[in-house]
Amino acid sequence: MALSMAAALPLSSSLSIVSRGPSHSIPLPTNLSFSNRSLDSKRGGMLSIRCVRVGGVEIPNNKRVEYSLQYIHGIGRTRSRQILCDLSLDNKITKDLSDEELISLRDEVSKYMIEGDLRRFNRLAIQRLKEIRCYRGIRHEMGLPCRGQRTKNNCRTLKGKRVSVAGKKKSR
Repeated sequence: MALSMAAALPLSSSLSIVSRGPSHSIPLPTNLSFSNRSLDSKRGGMLSIRCVRVGGVEIPNNKRVEYSLQYIHGIGRTRSRQILCDLSLDNKITKDLSDEELISLRDEVSKYMIEGDLRRFNRLAIQRLKEIRCYRGIRHEMGLPCRGQRTKNNCRTLKGKRVSVAGKKKSR
């Protein structure tokens, strides 16, 4: 029984060829080329960019800028509107933005704490609460709500699925 090995040849940052089988069976090509027609025959042979990268996140092209910016962790409706007001940009569809508008949008978004930095900040804040053993930190450790909600009936998101207790009977 021959061992099957997987070999991959990177073509670009997002494309690779994977071959399953013995490494001596078929030599892999060193370069590949695709014609524009084979990749995108519906649009007359032209390639189109589907997403715009802002703040390290690909935001959708077919939505308005106000809603596209909300795909970035740390930017909600209020902050996206504030960014548009600060730049005095129209709320048009993302794919209609010019290069200058995209550059100014990226610069404005980079002023805020977003994505990885924001996640790291929140994780460290919760870790600090756990270390000093305050009430909120203990509730985080136990997986219970820490903002005063009742836990008798609800909070299933934090507590997880219901676990039945053996020997407990309903009273009438």
